[in-house]
Amino acid sequence: MAAEIQASIVIVGGGIAGVTCAEQIASQFPSDEIFLLSASPLLKTVTNFKQVSKTLEEFDIEEKPSSDLENKFPNLRVVLSAVKHLKAKEHLVETESGQTFRYKKLCLCSGARPKLLIQENPLVLGIRDTDSAQEFQKRLSKARRIVVIGNGGIALELVYEVEDCEVIWAVKDKAIGNTFFDSGAAQFLIPSLQTEVRERTFSCKRARYTTGASPGGCSGELGSALGPDWHEGIELKGVQQSSTAVQIEYECEFEQIYSQQQLSHSGYSSEKSELGEWPAYVRLTNGKIYGCDFVVSATGVVPNTDPFLNGNDFELAADGGLSVNDHMRTSEQDVFAAGDVCSTSWEPSALWQQMRLWTQARQMGWFAARCMAADLLQEPIELDFCFELFSHITKFFNYKVVLLGKYNAQGLSHDHELLVRCTKGQEYVKVVLSGGRMVGTVLIGETDLEETFENLILNQMDLSPYGEALLDPNIDIEDYFD
Repeated sequence: MAAEIQASIVIVGGGIAGVTCAEQIASQFPSDEIFLLSASPLLKTVTNFKQVSKTLEEFDIEEKPSSDLENKFPNLRVVLSAVKHLKAKEHLVETESGQTFRYKKLCLCSGARPKLLIQENPLVLGIRDTDSAQEFQKRLSKARRIVVIGNGGIALELVYEVEDCEVIWAVKDKAIGNTFFDSGAAQFLIPSLQTEVRERTFSCKRARYTTGASPGGCSGELGSALGPDWHEGIELKGVQQSSTAVQIEYECEFEQIYSQQQLSHSGYSSEKSELGEWPAYVRLTNGKIYGCDFVVSATGVVPNTDPFLNGNDFELAADGGLSVNDHMRTSEQDVFAAGDVCSTSWEPSALWQQMRLWTQARQMGWFAARCMAADLLQEPIELDFCFELFSHITKFFNYKVVLLGKYNAQGLSHDHELLVRCTKGQEYVKVVLSGGRMVGTVLIGETDLEETFENLILNQMDLSPYGEALLDPNIDIEDYFD
């Protein structure tokens, strides 16, 4: 049996949270040996970081081999193996490759896994990591029609990027993108799906690597989550040349999937001739059946806690994540967590909420490193300012999208007020007011309003006197409030 390795700090997970945490702690304790355990040989690294405003940040994500990180931080060791078992009371981590680490501090950043509609079905594909995105590309290249189930970020990006293939998109809500915006914003974006020629993002210039089996036999383990530009540099084309129709089925969910043989014995055999010959047939809860080449499951994720629960006493949140306090500590001594695997249990700021997004994964990983450092140095630490206001920049349907605060009026009483300004094909601006004060906003397009609105939300200035003039396009609001 391999000798036990003594380690000050062990971090589990090669995604954004884990790598950010490892980089931060390795730079803060250059004389200590830091260990990063990753199931994937490719690590998600934040590059081109830009602080856009007080809380908004933009960055790219690059996949890099573990050697890059070790060269950058000589005290950082990357171990390519998944965790087999955690003995939190004994401060021990065992890996699939047979190594045992005794730690002083441990940070779990193992991310989340796809919430698949059906497990182990070759006709259902979940998109979560780079390998599954490449598998999707391979299958799509031979497809005439696919069915996409889900209404989150990956579903939104996917239906827009797919070319030369019919898409049936089933969303459980009354509008697309319910997680990110309201029905008004959805209506603003819908025409972009119906144009024959869609504007594409520039092809990705980043290096791409192929993941192979890593030492320790963990090639079947989950890779880290996709970044915000997972589809860039991948050609998402089917075989139906010049046909990229997207048909949206609202307020319905996946009910059943049949192979050709199963459909013949299901009582729907009479419909098969009308549906045509397909590898798969999907029945939705609205009663409709569609034939397709395969189904894409994009119905969200569940925290990847399984390797850590057996024999330990972790407190779990309602969504299954490891519950963490405002110092990113779990209920087990000296065990911290960050990113998608954890759920915040502290009383949040009135303008912040947790969402499993890459921006929050980076922030949590960075803050968890600072909390572990403060613990080791026995120094006090305050909750970081990034948890004061929810903020996120992304891109949907080739439009820049900025979300701030309670952008969808989350948790607000019925007396809140919405102001909307919309210029077709150009911009959509929505402001959420509560008690005359701005508490959230959705900005789609090049509005240049994010910094001004961020200041108005943080300052909580009474905007009642301005009324609808707040969004008057003839008033330069930036000059007005600066």
